[in-house]
Amino acid sequence: MNILIVGDGKVGYTLAEDLTAEGHDITIIDRDSEALERAGDALDVLCVQGNGASVRTLLEAGADKADILISVMASDETNMICSLMAKRLGTKYTIARIRSPEYTDSLSLLQDGMGVDMVINPERGAAYEISRLFRYPFAANIETFAHGRVEMVEFRVEEKDGIAGVPLKSLSGRFSKVLYCACERDGAAIIPGGDFVINVGDRLHVAGDLMSITQFFRKLGRNTQRVRSAVLIGGGRISYYLAKIIAGMGVDLRIIEINPDKCRYLSEVLEDVTVICGDGTDQDLLVTENLADMDAMVCLTDRDEENLMAGLFGVRSGAQKVIVKVNRMGYFDLLEGMGIDSVISPKRTTANTILRQVRARAHTRGSVVEKIHRVVGGQVEALEFTALEGAPYLGIPLSRLHIEKGVLVAVLVRDKTVIIPFGSDHIEAGDTVILMAQTSKIMGLEDALK
Repeated sequence: MNILIVGDGKVGYTLAEDLTAEGHDITIIDRDSEALERAGDALDVLCVQGNGASVRTLLEAGADKADILISVMASDETNMICSLMAKRLGTKYTIARIRSPEYTDSLSLLQDGMGVDMVINPERGAAYEISRLFRYPFAANIETFAHGRVEMVEFRVEEKDGIAGVPLKSLSGRFSKVLYCACERDGAAIIPGGDFVINVGDRLHVAGDLMSITQFFRKLGRNTQRVRSAVLIGGGRISYYLAKIIAGMGVDLRIIEINPDKCRYLSEVLEDVTVICGDGTDQDLLVTENLADMDAMVCLTDRDEENLMAGLFGVRSGAQKVIVKVNRMGYFDLLEGMGIDSVISPKRTTANTILRQVRARAHTRGSVVEKIHRVVGGQVEALEFTALEGAPYLGIPLSRLHIEKGVLVAVLVRDKTVIIPFGSDHIEAGDTVILMAQTSKIMGLEDALK
């Protein structure tokens, strides 16, 4: 597909990197010549220097013939204007990043009036990701599929869990309604089979419906009590959206922000939230706010390094759950060594959301991709599809299908019922199918199931 990316910042570069790897023709538009030079040297892309909201620049980049335009510039307003211009010039589908809370309540009106087919809000998505982690404080990551009916939880296996040293096929009787989807061991990704044996220290991904997942962790003896108190370091958009999401859930929430103007704004728009004007990396201030007694500490400043240092202090102070926001992917392994398991990256979440939409538009023969979630540092993809009528794999037992190497049919959802499939199960039209794949070449179910 012919795709234009307007804005060569962190998100724009990551998108260009992912989409070129999948064989799309990418053109990047940006005013910064140095950023374009870096992208042109490292990636197989075309670069156009200029204003992405200018008709002349858009025509030079080929907006009149583009399949998709993705506008991820710093300004929400510029992204909206860029989408409007591109749509008028002939671009088939437009995606715009709109992050300001001021536009949240009027997004549908903006989409209709500005020619934006899809709106992405990285900060709001990150806030929802954090709110899910508040449910299971011991989890490193939680992702939902099939409109919330299926959950995939990542956690580190401990000796007391009682599942280490036992083949998975021997555990199926104890936990018949959950599936062991993926395992990370010594930095390597494994799609486990029935003979796979879990080790202490493995990072395990399990999936099932909400009730089955809750029962699974209760049987392991894990504390499933949700977070009741939390401190947020940084009063940016993520903190605002998170406070709105968990409002009324009984969470004692405190936000520490160094900017007095932001503090005043948050105090005015957020109810039942304590806003503290101060430096969230000041250890004396954190001690004063009884950090050690908090259920959760979430580090959300604009600087990765400040989040790292604050998160490390939170771990050493005894905070039960520490969540850190970073944008540099190279910090992920470093954080794990520091004892911080839960890391969120709005940049990566945005890239995954857009990648899903691109795949959906590029491949719609016998399935539609609904979601893409990357685990084990991107080595494994969890893919959610909707099976369409007339697909060649329908009605055939899974044991009789040729399933691509490195692919696991993890979960089926049929008529709101969650099914952990066996070889005798089959796929029907309209089913939600969740795959685990160690390859990024799976664009549709037909690529995985022959």
